[in-house]
Amino acid sequence: MRFSISLYLASFAATVLASPGNADTPLYKDPSASIEDRVADLLSRMTIEDKTAQLVQGDIRNWIDTSDGALNQTGLEWSMGARAGSFYVGLAIPWKMLSDGIKVGQGFLTQNTTLGIPAWVQSEGIHGFLIPNATIFNSPIAHACSFNPGLVEKMAEAIAQEARTLGVNQIFGPLADLARELRFGRVEETFGEDGYLTGELAYAYVKGLQSGNVSAMVKHFAAFATPEQGINCAPVHGGERELRTTYLPPFKRAIIDGGAFSIMSAYHSYDGVPAVADKHTLTDILRGEWGYKYFVMSDAGATDRLCKDFKMCRSSPIDSEAIVNFALLAGNDVEMGGGSYNFEKIPDMVDSGKLSIDIVDEAVSRQLRAKFEMGLFETPFPGASEEEWPDYMNTPEIVELARQLDAESIVLLENHDDILPLKKDAHIAVIGPMAHGFMNYGDYVPYKSQYRGVTPLDGIQAASTGKVTYAKGCERWSNDRSGFDEAIAAAQSADVAVVVVGTWSRDQDELWGGLNATTGEHVDVSNLNLVGAMPHLVQAVIDTGKPTVVVFSSGKPVTEPWISDAASALVQQFYPSEQGGHALADVLFGDVNPSGKLSVSFPYDIGTTPIYYDYLNSARAYPDPGVVGADGSLAFGHNYVLQSPLPLYEFGYGKSYSTFTYSSATLSPATASAGDIVTVSVDVTNASERDGAEVVQVYVEDVVASVVVPNRQLRGFAKVFIHAGETATVTVDMKVADLGLWDIGMQYVVEPGEFVVHVGSSSLDIRAKATLTVV
Repeated sequence: MRFSISLYLASFAATVLASPGNADTPLYKDPSASIEDRVADLLSRMTIEDKTAQLVQGDIRNWIDTSDGALNQTGLEWSMGARAGSFYVGLAIPWKMLSDGIKVGQGFLTQNTTLGIPAWVQSEGIHGFLIPNATIFNSPIAHACSFNPGLVEKMAEAIAQEARTLGVNQIFGPLADLARELRFGRVEETFGEDGYLTGELAYAYVKGLQSGNVSAMVKHFAAFATPEQGINCAPVHGGERELRTTYLPPFKRAIIDGGAFSIMSAYHSYDGVPAVADKHTLTDILRGEWGYKYFVMSDAGATDRLCKDFKMCRSSPIDSEAIVNFALLAGNDVEMGGGSYNFEKIPDMVDSGKLSIDIVDEAVSRQLRAKFEMGLFETPFPGASEEEWPDYMNTPEIVELARQLDAESIVLLENHDDILPLKKDAHIAVIGPMAHGFMNYGDYVPYKSQYRGVTPLDGIQAASTGKVTYAKGCERWSNDRSGFDEAIAAAQSADVAVVVVGTWSRDQDELWGGLNATTGEHVDVSNLNLVGAMPHLVQAVIDTGKPTVVVFSSGKPVTEPWISDAASALVQQFYPSEQGGHALADVLFGDVNPSGKLSVSFPYDIGTTPIYYDYLNSARAYPDPGVVGADGSLAFGHNYVLQSPLPLYEFGYGKSYSTFTYSSATLSPATASAGDIVTVSVDVTNASERDGAEVVQVYVEDVVASVVVPNRQLRGFAKVFIHAGETATVTVDMKVADLGLWDIGMQYVVEPGEFVVHVGSSSLDIRAKATLTVV
């Protein structure tokens, strides 16, 4: 049955206003009662069908026709009976359709069901609330280059504000995955290769989002982003020590320290065990060791993979009971849609004795506990009135925040002869397929977002006082060079050329609609080179002899090391915000002094990966690189014969228009025990005539360890703004407890001995050292 949603809402509002108060309010509806008492009271009132409905995700399309906004009453009643715990709304639909649909869903649940349990209203938001015309921030791989948790927290606050305005109370983010396999398509969604930096930024995101009373869902638990061959959802190979040393710390920081109300499990298997059914990580570690008390939800269709991909049960017809026994018993509490809705078998399994009601009750309790903690029963629909939307959505303040974060995320890789910053009155030729015509956003943006935003050409034109010309040169997906002549002519007539090339992703509809892309979810690559005619376009422009600034607009590192030498300057802008063109122009013209540092190392070639900086001791111990010269000459080495195992650009690297010098480092105290906090101090001087910001990075090397440990690990950083000619004393606090290892018996210990504290401008550019003695 189809109805007008506006008439339904009017009728619903009248019903609510006419409803008398109930003097016999049950305990679970009393906000002054303890959370645990509320959970126990509500659980005691629920039927097995009520409980099961809390453990299966619904979808707003079950009751809203997104083509015209019409209400399907039959679908509403069915969905709220069978899939009532949460519903997905991450669709490219008008604001009013979304808000009205959420109101209908929450209104039905709270007013027309026996127990009135509100739902999680779920959407995407790793770099902006996923709805048309909300603010699009740059991608997470870029956020991490800012080394600015405070800005990331403000971004998350803005995302929460926009989501909550339309009634959304849960966002699928942040990621705590690590970008240690660069072929993987989702590198752009991560905060980079390092666990400490990722943990700090994921923590900041969770705190910012949940301060706006929108729940975070940290994903993808755990060790997801290092798949075999770089292929999406492929197995991840690793052991217990690697899991605990490398992959779990950023999750613990975001989930436990950040207080995240929910977690999303992952698609992959780790050491032969599917993440969605991994009792060791989901129960033994997450609940047993960490004490986590809220719920875990599978990713879309991930439970079906137990049968269809992992071959652990029959797939045709799918063995839903086996899936329930694998996933639910392991600690995966809630099943997302996109598959066979296997958890709907729970009532039959309980009735037949195949599944203990205690297992079901535990999962439901985790779901309810998070809802009570979030205040969903008191405020099931948090949205603003339609008249207020402009006060909260895509406001000038949020747009300016997007521009600031984007500018702080841009990394200056090369600046030969100080060609940058450019003069605003120069004649500039802007060239390249990523320079104009569409916004080169990362994935997880709404349909047709590419046509909204500030392109590099737009930004340069807005800031320039001179002449700006444009030539595309080539398409991003083509080998056709017919546009080269126009690009060459534009460069020859200009004072300087800015060439924008890179990778590209797609919005959520196009990405899954089969359109070409070189990054994004399920879009994996076998090399990191520029595609098609793009590298030849760069060469052709450089060959004009005009100063050429190359901008990589990408979602991951690009391996074209020749450009580093041949171009006058090289700038990395990971997938931008809607203000990306302005942010780029701010840096190119010097209105913003670049302060971004790489959150992921750049290899010379895909064959030299993995290239992360925190490799285990004994790796890269005797580099003996060979090289192929620019003239084709061959100088043979051994590791590698014709290439280097070292990075082209290391983690933490990034140039500035300023020059910073460091004093020697001091530690207070210099001798400490495991429970202490050590303060690292260093004086940093801006030895230039331009104000700027420096990211002071603190790495720790365990000199002698009982097992093989990373050669060094980031254990603190501080981003400091220093006026020209001035000196700032920079302090970074470091917990000695964070310097431990997982010993031969798989116990976490801080071993006594010496630790060298490296302080510098990158993971390789170390400016000062001091020795900490742990007793």
